[in-house]
Amino acid sequence: MRELSILFCIALAFILTFSSWEVVADTGTATFYTPPYVPSACNGYQNDGVMIAAASDAFWDGGSACGRNYKVEFGGATNQGDPNPCRGQDYMVVKIVDYCPSGCQGTIDLSQEAFAAIANPDAGKIEILLPLL
Repeated sequence: MRELSILFCIALAFILTFSSWEVVADTGTATFYTPPYVPSACNGYQNDGVMIAAASDAFWDGGSACGRNYKVEFGGATNQGDPNPCRGQDYMVVKIVDYCPSGCQGTIDLSQEAFAAIANPDAGKIEILLPLL
């Protein structure tokens, strides 16, 4: 029985040593767009609500981003106009329903309502984290 306990402890130590508990997140910027939100590149004239976003080339991946949900975390201000744009909500989850074409000013283009949930729209652009869900 003692040998089994020692073997279990060694196996557990091995697993913990070679496992990573670090949360991985991409960083980027978010901008916003205003209604109407249809038609969209993913769903045409389907109404997807307002907690939605358009993906930039950074993760559009030929349209495979359509329908994915992303947790968007406030990361900080990007301009002098509003040095403290945080609205108090640390994050929100959005669904990708559209494509933000080349020249997109952010990594992700949030609906106006989604942007306003985490930051003052007067900021125009914010730094964000996109943790893997």
